[in-house]
Amino acid sequence: MSMRPAGLGEIPAETVRVARAAFPKGSLAIRVRDELGLLFGDGQFAGLFPVRGKPAWSPGRLALVLVLQFVEGLTDRQAAQAVRARIDWKYALGLELADAGFDYSVLSEFRDRLIKADGGREILDAVLAAARRRDLIVVRGRARTDSTHVLSAVREVNQLELVAETLRSALNAVARAEPDWLNGRARPEWFKHYATRAEDSRFPKDRSRRDQTYRRIGDDGMHLLKMIWAVDAPPSLRRLPQAEVLRQVWVQHFHMVDGEVARRGPKDRPPGVMRLVTCYDLEARTGGKGDINWDGYKVHVTETCDPDTPHLVTSVLTTLASVSDARMAAPVHDELARRDLLPGEHWVDAGYANGGALTAARRDHQVDLHGPLKAVTVPHARGDAAFGQNAFTIDWDNQLVTCPNGVVSTQWAQRRSEEGLATIRVRFSPADCGTCPQLTKCVNSPRPRRREINLRPRDEYEELQQARKLQTTAAWKDRYNIRAGVEGTISQAVHACGLRRSRYRGLAKTSLQHQLTGAAVNLIRIDAWLTNTPRARTRISPLTALRPAA
Repeated sequence: MSMRPAGLGEIPAETVRVARAAFPKGSLAIRVRDELGLLFGDGQFAGLFPVRGKPAWSPGRLALVLVLQFVEGLTDRQAAQAVRARIDWKYALGLELADAGFDYSVLSEFRDRLIKADGGREILDAVLAAARRRDLIVVRGRARTDSTHVLSAVREVNQLELVAETLRSALNAVARAEPDWLNGRARPEWFKHYATRAEDSRFPKDRSRRDQTYRRIGDDGMHLLKMIWAVDAPPSLRRLPQAEVLRQVWVQHFHMVDGEVARRGPKDRPPGVMRLVTCYDLEARTGGKGDINWDGYKVHVTETCDPDTPHLVTSVLTTLASVSDARMAAPVHDELARRDLLPGEHWVDAGYANGGALTAARRDHQVDLHGPLKAVTVPHARGDAAFGQNAFTIDWDNQLVTCPNGVVSTQWAQRRSEEGLATIRVRFSPADCGTCPQLTKCVNSPRPRRREINLRPRDEYEELQQARKLQTTAAWKDRYNIRAGVEGTISQAVHACGLRRSRYRGLAKTSLQHQLTGAAVNLIRIDAWLTNTPRARTRISPLTALRPAA
């Protein structure tokens, strides 16, 4: 299909007349069109369509349909029906009352086009641009960010179900591609064990029998892999995506021991950022936050929080579930800078706040990042605060550190942490520490020799010291209550738009879902602002209200 520019500026007179009569007090769709004007034009999506071909339904209108779909939590079929049947939607889209709309499959095709061009960000950009034209966003105001878990669209499975379903999927793919080849080589028991989905199987509960089932599946999968990669096997089988997934899962869960397939131990498996959790969504990963563990993704939501404007979502970033919040402050600021929506103050929780993030925010974007810093851990000291890192005097210019007893360090070296961050390792001489009567209190080791200290670079260290001092004040603690409101935004996005459950498979599609969710929440909040709807107050249960302050 090709895109042909359509006149979207004027609403047909008959549509206006009927909409005003049917909705004398208006509706969200009508008010959005009246107050924000035309949010999306066909020209914004010109790059998604070829010049020649069958004319496509207006992409500008399709973009608005997608956002309204998330506003009301509709399926594709329901959204297409709303375009055909609802007067207020026809008003917002500028359609004639007799317009028959489109087949619901058009929405899926349009989302696929948006994904290839990262068009979800452009849709949120357009809504935010309209809000800025109405002066609903304060330049260099306040913002707050939090993250939440997102469950994969694929059913969560245990490890036994994972390997069984991966093998079943591969067998089905091979049977579809080369049925005669597989029929002459398949083990007879495969037709019994892998004919139905893994969740429909009755795996034994006894541990020893489950281990036997695990080894049997591992041996069957290894045998299929040898068949596929044999010299006489059809080359097309090695290009099957399911065959590659089978290979990856088997590498992660099995290995050869004395010529037999054995299950890998927990410590012998790859880290969570690499480990597949399902054969049907290859980008889903296992994540953990507090007491919550899940398979899927993570979304980071940033909103404005100035007192005299609606609180609008200005950034939505979706990552793998295994990505730590500590790495996300810089990407959030880069996204806000791209939209020219950087705040003056940015309030976050302890997961985002660290020396590197605070320093980079101020240096690169002139943003004051506020978040409770984690307590200083002293892995080398077993004594009291007298031997903590803050008790040592640092001479940055001469690269020397002096201990509380006046001993000066002998080594100062630039290093990289396990996460790849710049650190400074300071060491004292064993000769100096060995004669110290307080060595056993200063160094936590059965056989202590000397004290070592790891420092952040100077700018980060000084930024941390200043931030820790500020966070001890009552004024800062009182202002930090600002951040709590973002949890209400996440709750609204969860209940109104299904934020925590991915509708689609894969990171790109899930990211598009979250961009549309951000745009939908903004329209809901702008409409509430226009109708003077008060913000809901945080509800506290009677039992929680009685909880002691400590």
